[in-house]
Amino acid sequence: MTKLLSLISGGIDSPVAACLALEQGNEVLFVHFVNEPFTDSRNKQKVFDLLSFISKKFNKKLKLFLVDHGLALKEFSSFSNEKFLCVFCKRQMLRISSKIAKKENCAALLMGDSLGQVASQTLFNLSAINPASSINVSRPLIGFDKIEIESLAKKFGTYEISIQPAMCCFIVPEQPSTKSSIEILETEEKKFDLQKLIDLEANAITIKEFDADCE
Repeated sequence: MTKLLSLISGGIDSPVAACLALEQGNEVLFVHFVNEPFTDSRNKQKVFDLLSFISKKFNKKLKLFLVDHGLALKEFSSFSNEKFLCVFCKRQMLRISSKIAKKENCAALLMGDSLGQVASQTLFNLSAINPASSINVSRPLIGFDKIEIESLAKKFGTYEISIQPAMCCFIVPEQPSTKSSIEILETEEKKFDLQKLIDLEANAITIKEFDADCE
């Protein structure tokens, strides 16, 4: 059995990746990055609903780490090149997640990314995001298409929760970069005090548990 830390959003993909890992007998912890005030509270509530459901489905007590990610997003949106915002966001998520994972003795991060053509899921951007993590990153859905992932979500029972309405992050650029590079990103990131942002987020983490025995 492998211990993994799953980055979970309220969307369709990441709960599927987590369910696949649990189905294979792995131990899975969870981390959710709260993007308020750039989204609303419905995204966080969907994560709570998803984990409550998954806990009962697999009869496991689940632990969720909640990170106030709005702190970093505010910095990135104020001082960075707008087209790289999604990549900066994901890199910061991996920095924080790998710190949590190491503390919890997890072997890898688990993400719901599939290979796409926009935002943070292009091959170029995924390659630029990975080095921000200090541990391995597993993406079990990388070769799946949207229809296949939705089919798995319906099989596991998470689909109806995931498609509930929620506010999308409103600082996502209209034309995000699809071909970022480590060199460009590291140059841009020198504009920030990254260690300060990491410390702020890491020191403001809260934990919520979901018990299969509780209603």
